[in-house]
Amino acid sequence: MRKEAEFTAFAQAAAPRLRQIAYLMCRDWHLAQDLTQTALTKMYLAWPRITRRDHDPFAYARKTLLNSLLDHKRLRSTTEVTTDHIPDHTPDAPHHATTTDTRLTLIDALAQLTPRDRAIVLLRYWEDHTIETTADILGVTNSVIKTQSMRALATLRAHLHHTDQPAH
Repeated sequence: MRKEAEFTAFAQAAAPRLRQIAYLMCRDWHLAQDLTQTALTKMYLAWPRITRRDHDPFAYARKTLLNSLLDHKRLRSTTEVTTDHIPDHTPDAPHHATTTDTRLTLIDALAQLTPRDRAIVLLRYWEDHTIETTADILGVTNSVIKTQSMRALATLRAHLHHTDQPAH
């Protein structure tokens, strides 16, 4: 009963952050919620093992979440992107519109990356993990993280530079 209470407390505390990471990875709030639930379900089943081996529960959850997303992307052939609202770009709210535009531009740029490259960029620069930690989470070598992060950042820069160009 104590282990279940520990898991419940962990899940309640970690779910919002996991959902945010999932959204940044897939750009779909509904899929992000599903992936978060899948990750937490897998964690619930493995909770005694996770706590017995002194694993960091959030690191385990994040790795489970990323693996679930990569599995989902492999299984799905569609690239459909859904949204639950259309951003408001009213002239009387220029700062809000600019902030919204910037966020949408960044999310669109992230969408240009492969799922693994998105995971690398988010872990390294959003979650602020070291190369070694990112490599450990994704189960790859440090050199893969270095190489793919350089390529991913180049892709992002190219996409962002392209969107900054004025329309002719």
